[in-house]
Amino acid sequence: MYFKKTKANYIYITLLIIIIFVLSFLIERKISSLEDQLKETKIKKNLEIEKLNSNIDELNKFKKKYLIKSTSLDELSKVLNNSLSRFELSNHGAETNKKIEFSKNSTKNLYYKNYKMIKYIKPDKYFLNRGINNFHPGSAYLDFFDGKLYLISSLGFIASGTLTKNNILLNRIENNIKEFININQFGKHLWFSIKDLKIIDKSIYVSYTHEYYDNCWNTSLLKAELNTKFLKFEKLFSPKECINEYKNQDSEFNAHQSGGRIIDLDDNMLIFTLGEYRSRYLAQDLNSPNGKIIKVNKENGNYSLISVGHRNPQGIVYDKNKNILIETEHGPKGGDEINFIDLNSEIMPNFGWPISSYGEHYGDKEHPENQKRYKKYPLKKSHIDHNFVEPLKYFVPSIGISEIVKINENHYVVSSLKDKSIYFLKVNNDHKLSNLKRVYIGERIRDLIYSDKQLILFLEDSASIGIVKIN
Repeated sequence: MYFKKTKANYIYITLLIIIIFVLSFLIERKISSLEDQLKETKIKKNLEIEKLNSNIDELNKFKKKYLIKSTSLDELSKVLNNSLSRFELSNHGAETNKKIEFSKNSTKNLYYKNYKMIKYIKPDKYFLNRGINNFHPGSAYLDFFDGKLYLISSLGFIASGTLTKNNILLNRIENNIKEFININQFGKHLWFSIKDLKIIDKSIYVSYTHEYYDNCWNTSLLKAELNTKFLKFEKLFSPKECINEYKNQDSEFNAHQSGGRIIDLDDNMLIFTLGEYRSRYLAQDLNSPNGKIIKVNKENGNYSLISVGHRNPQGIVYDKNKNILIETEHGPKGGDEINFIDLNSEIMPNFGWPISSYGEHYGDKEHPENQKRYKKYPLKKSHIDHNFVEPLKYFVPSIGISEIVKINENHYVVSSLKDKSIYFLKVNNDHKLSNLKRVYIGERIRDLIYSDKQLILFLEDSASIGIVKIN
């Protein structure tokens, strides 16, 4: 083939060589980038596996089984969740597990008023091995009644016992919670779990995520007569509606947003909090209990609304002398709140969710899906301008706010999950918050109670109990 050597042809050949070189460079760079991404993904996956893997020999078997049969981290999550649930549930009745001893492990200086936290570590490998947010080691809720500490795990293991200087000795209490929530629900996801424990007048109340029918959920309430041998629970309150995990109005679902806190109100009524499972519109629907704080009759389960416009109420305390509630709740991306509710008022307060919030929807604001969310749920920064109640305090970024307790006149303590801290604060007589002081604990605090001048914390990163004596 004859090729005529002209200036134009030399230019074409040079350009072709440059193009080939550039394309080769880009392809090589892309391949390198993909290799880096794959390497990074593999590292992340390995780190996740390391994080999720426990020191328990039995769980290592599950990991090996996963590595043979599965190729996705989601599958590992499902397998480990189901395995952790089965593992702990199978040991609820183990003979060796009738007495549980949390042993004194360390003392931490909190650098606030000379307070120190004594940490009591969990006893053995058969107990508290499955969390609500983290796979391992475990989550639980606490209460103190008649001189005894009561504990319920996220899977319904219940125990009670005494506090001493060197240990916390608990005795397992058999129960029938598995009739209401069991491996069929626990195995589906970590967020399907027990949500709170409260003892009132020799009755014990437990809240949980209830599968009303297949893949459709609400937050329900059980009640049993207090008995240290066997607790026979019966359903006290369960909404007549549920949120479907896959088929719902906004095609979103999150059972972390389930609420479930229980406190005493008076001889006849208790107070119960319910989240909206990310069906945001329910918080403003007066025909739904979701996204509300309600009163529940202790005998027949009838309920009425106390307040509306809540996203996920995570803590609540009642001041009987003043007839007020102070409530904490999770915001979205930012916007955790501390709210004040005056029960003396005849007007039912509305806290604005999802029309007003100091947080934001997760993700890029400009993304088409998020633009749809903001159009439907605008998250206006002012509450009062839209006839809603302003929070006493909001946190941006979020702290993962959890429980609130009263420690003396006008003084309270709030716990957090994400921030791994407790907050001391004062609510003045003019309903203003002041003297906010953050005290770092170093672990996610799933629950917090106050009794006998002691803060008792459940620390879910190590499935331990922390005790802080209050002067």
